[in-house]
Amino acid sequence: MTLDTAFFETWRPRALAVLRIVTAYLFITHGTAKLFGIPHQAMFDGLKLMSLPGVAGILEVVGGALMLIGLFTRPVAFVMCGFMAVAYFMAHGSQGNVLVPMLNKGELAVLYCFVFLYFSAAGAGAWSVDAMRRR
Repeated sequence: MTLDTAFFETWRPRALAVLRIVTAYLFITHGTAKLFGIPHQAMFDGLKLMSLPGVAGILEVVGGALMLIGLFTRPVAFVMCGFMAVAYFMAHGSQGNVLVPMLNKGELAVLYCFVFLYFSAAGAGAWSVDAMRRR
């Protein structure tokens, strides 16, 4: 039995788009929790906009929204990759066990970092403003 490579080539950009959309949606919710209290997270009550978590929330909402629609995907993803690397080392790696994200609760930051690195190389896929602009 052989795999039909045409099937996979047809669906690859669509699967990439689904990954981008879901990742962006999840990323945006981190920012909306910080900036707007939706979903409510008690640790963000009284958050100042011009604090480190406030600026992180702005990056999460704006960068996530651009990723969601697939606009300027490669440069935005590259910035978000760096942002997540800094977030990991500042918030999680500084707690010790820098090489073991499971112990410092930094798994999500590492995963976002590498997913965004992938998007910076692979682009937005189908169903994106970037794809429409190329036509």
